[in-house]
Amino acid sequence: MGIINMEELKCRIHVFFAQKGLLMKKIVMTGGGTAGHVTPNIALMPALRSEGYEISYIGSYEGIEKGLIEAQKVPYYGISSGKLRRYFDVKNFSDPFKVIKGYYQSIRLLKKIKPDVVFSKGGFVSVPVVLAAKHCKIPAIIHESDITPGLANKLAIPSATKVCCNFPETMKYLPEGKAVLTGSPIRQELLNGNPSDAIKLCRFENTEKPVVLIIGGSTGSRAINTAIRDLLPELLKRYNIIHLCGKGNLDGTLKDTDGYAQFEYANKELADMFALAALVISRAGANAICELLALRKPNILIPLSAAASRGDQILNANSFRSSGYSYVLEEEAVTNTALLEAIDHVFSHKERYVEAMEKSNGTNSIAAIVSLIDDAAKRNRFLNQSKTIWKGSTIINSANRIIKCSYFSNTFNHFTESAVCKS
Repeated sequence: MGIINMEELKCRIHVFFAQKGLLMKKIVMTGGGTAGHVTPNIALMPALRSEGYEISYIGSYEGIEKGLIEAQKVPYYGISSGKLRRYFDVKNFSDPFKVIKGYYQSIRLLKKIKPDVVFSKGGFVSVPVVLAAKHCKIPAIIHESDITPGLANKLAIPSATKVCCNFPETMKYLPEGKAVLTGSPIRQELLNGNPSDAIKLCRFENTEKPVVLIIGGSTGSRAINTAIRDLLPELLKRYNIIHLCGKGNLDGTLKDTDGYAQFEYANKELADMFALAALVISRAGANAICELLALRKPNILIPLSAAASRGDQILNANSFRSSGYSYVLEEEAVTNTALLEAIDHVFSHKERYVEAMEKSNGTNSIAAIVSLIDDAAKRNRFLNQSKTIWKGSTIINSANRIIKCSYFSNTFNHFTESAVCKS
């Protein structure tokens, strides 16, 4: 029996990993609750696949993320999740137990999937996944879109390896050494829309009029919807209107209004709508405004009020206003007159807004984030393979010692047997 050397050991371990399918890089992505916690993950997927990653996703059982991710043909695993509220609610007594359950479910899933790295886009479902990653000694990278971290990310940051952020102002709220200014990943298909397809979809007859696109979020905004519809007779004199009004907010009485096209939500069609739009009215979610910046679209931001949120959209909007990218109209100030004046003002000065956006120091967010993911994954794989090789070498060294001992024992027995025979 020969003695096994280290090179042979490494070769055998490499073959073992290849046979078990363990050489392909693996990533688990998480995030959900709203589309804003999912679409950046979707934006990263093509680049991750091109880098050789096998992608899995952990989200809630029936959240908005489930349908969006399954449409990407990515394996989806649902876990128990609970909302962490800043206000009194009876569910505050039961939801912590759901989070604990989700934590143990995440541990089991991570041990089953064996990812090299976890990437989280936030939302309450992501908290147990990031905590479980730390327990399993898997590096976790999280992304914070807003200027100030949300509660879910605040809970996850101590367990994260790196924290990507969108605004320079956010860096002061994050731990030194973890914070990386990357910007927000934008779906590349949004940059390649076809305005002709949007015209066909909306059935606009007068294509000479400029188009105003209104985006009220996945659930819509009652204040924005009401103001736009009240202003329709006046707006339609000068503009065609595409109105994304949110689920359940279609107005049947306006169905056949020429120049007005209403939809609950837009998916693939959104790129074409953006390409056609001369001006966009939007909420001020971080992902939405970064898309507007990337597309260089003159815009009016109507942030969600502080009464209905933690005020993150107000901070986002003010940041864009101070940079000259956006006109901001507070939700409490939305009246028919104020909105009409804002539309006319931005349209009259659209070149100024485009020029300001052209000067923005935008980074290649997707490349920056994928690079961080790859660095963390490589480091983790190196550590894991080093441990495996170390354990393997320990076993082999022990085996070699046994082999050597057996050799000398056999030699000694042979010598003593010969001596006895001679005597």
